[in-house]
Amino acid sequence: MSRKTKGGGGSAYRGDRFTKQAKAQGYTARSVFKLEEIDRKAGLIKRGMAVVDLGCFPGSWTRYVAQRVGVKGHVVGVDLEAPQGVVGNFIVRSVYEVEPEELLDAIGGKADVVLSDMAQSTTGQKDMDHLRQISLVERAHWLAQRVLKPGGSIVYKVFDGGDANACIAAIKRDFETLKRYKPEAVRSVSREFFVAGTGFRGFSEEE
Repeated sequence: MSRKTKGGGGSAYRGDRFTKQAKAQGYTARSVFKLEEIDRKAGLIKRGMAVVDLGCFPGSWTRYVAQRVGVKGHVVGVDLEAPQGVVGNFIVRSVYEVEPEELLDAIGGKADVVLSDMAQSTTGQKDMDHLRQISLVERAHWLAQRVLKPGGSIVYKVFDGGDANACIAAIKRDFETLKRYKPEAVRSVSREFFVAGTGFRGFSEEE
């Protein structure tokens, strides 16, 4: 499975300000404010850009991106289920089954930004959940290496744990800068954080 977990959080979070704000603005998930904060601080998404959103369901990130890139931009989402009522092109399949060529065809060229808010459904076993999520990050980066323009950017969700530092170090080699973020909308009990890379150095299959 290569999708974000649905819903998420107990009753303590159902009435928090981010949930209320998302509902008021017509977003399906409070996670939009994680991306909004990172984008505001890093200046990643601009008018006319081509963006890939991996793990796009239920669509809050895709909708935010579509608004940012405008009518001249392009958004392609990948997940096991397509968001409803969201502008964009969607590939409804596991991220492990999607090939770079499909994304390039859907975008109409290379991407300016690749996003991943992917997470497996949790099992309750922290080490296993961590490793499964790191696998998604690695798959996201494998695809990003092959579809990003030189100079492009990424945002990936990561679960903290034993393999996180090595994973981030491998990603960092491909970018001029890589910064770690824990947006305010991330719940205090969550192990998730995000990395945002800018200045993609380019990639060759021969490397």
